Amino acid sequence: IMVSEFLIGRHSRANTAGAYQKLAPGTHWRWVGRMGVLAGFLILSYYSVVAGWTLEFIGEAVTDNFAGKTAADYINTFNSFSSNPWRPVIWLVLFLLSTHFIIVKGVEKGIEKSAKIMMPMLFILLIILAGCSIALPGSGAGLEFLLKPEWDKVTTNVFLSAMGQAFFSLSLGMGCLCTYASYFKKDTNLTKTAFSVSIIDTFVAILAGLIIFPAAFSVGIQPDAGPSLIFITLPNVFQQAFSGVPLLAYIFSVMFYILLAVAALTSTISMHEVVTAYLHEEFHLSRKRAASFVTGGCIFLGTLCSLSLGVGKGYTLFGLNLFDMFDFVTAKIMLPLGGLCISIFTGWYLNKKIVWEEVSNNGTLKVTFYKLLIFILKFIAPIAISLIFIKELGFLEL
Repeated sequence: IMVSEFLIGRHSRANTAGAYQKLAPGTHWRWVGRMGVLAGFLILSYYSVVAGWTLEFIGEAVTDNFAGKTAADYINTFNSFSSNPWRPVIWLVLFLLSTHFIIVKGVEKGIEKSAKIMMPMLFILLIILAGCSIALPGSGAGLEFLLKPEWDKVTTNVFLSAMGQAFFSLSLGMGCLCTYASYFKKDTNLTKTAFSVSIIDTFVAILAGLIIFPAAFSVGIQPDAGPSLIFITLPNVFQQAFSGVPLLAYIFSVMFYILLAVAALTSTISMHEVVTAYLHEEFHLSRKRAASFVTGGCIFLGTLCSLSLGVGKGYTLFGLNLFDMFDFVTAKIMLPLGGLCISIFTGWYLNKKIVWEEVSNNGTLKVTFYKLLIFILKFIAPIAISLIFIKELGFLEL
């Protein structure tokens, strides 16, 4: 799927909606691209809420507010903050404005320049924190929990859930990869790039696990999932794990939440670029004006999502507040559906000459897996994605 998005983007040299319009003019395939743009916009709106929380917790860590608290205190701190009507909104706005500032600078001066700073910073922080966590007494139990396979628990459901997670983690189906690929050079090796991105993403996930699980198990705390892990459990874990050396607990906490903020910013930049590029190219708006529309719209929807977790949590649709509704619609419907359409488009509709030219860089690269790639896109990927789609909607239990 990633290779498909790359070749669609590079060949068209257009945003994700314009790409389908160029490759399949006069057809309804352009709606696949538009769905990706909408998915990116909705995800950016609610994702920025959580991204803003990282700024609040950087402040908590810097001012040493985690020290001397009980487990109940961490719960109360988070619940008090997340249910506050305006504090999360202020951080949401600041985070989106930071993203906006980078986007309006353009691809080279904004996105590329920021990536050259943030990505090395991200890896350095990950490696330092992982090393500190592994060095803790009793961390071996966490390493075993993370790295030792339990094959009896690897069921079909687990496999499908992992593939579904990969869609979100790799930004498949929302147009990010297609949009970025439109800026690729003609000699970029698409398959090698796709492989590298997947490996790096997995490596980062493992490093994150090496930070969290050894530290948690070293103090006998079973890690949770979701926001409660990051904003309730881990502050408690860090204070307990480094209780003998308070300065280390302070430094570890500050570095961890800076790491989260940097990681979140790299994600918001990519999602913002998808929608900005669409408005810039399709509606002929200046880049600055297009970015302003995206930022303003996300601030509005993000504010509603934030309020739905606090003062507005009584207002639900099908039992879901607005934040959870956006998450459900995008992660469980739009992204898998987008991936399914991409595989069908590339495998069945797109001229195979285009596929070959892009994958082989006009015959300059030796491609031994071309027939396998087409077979996967035609048959394996649609079936696998359909199973993920049905399972995520709750209609399949294997």
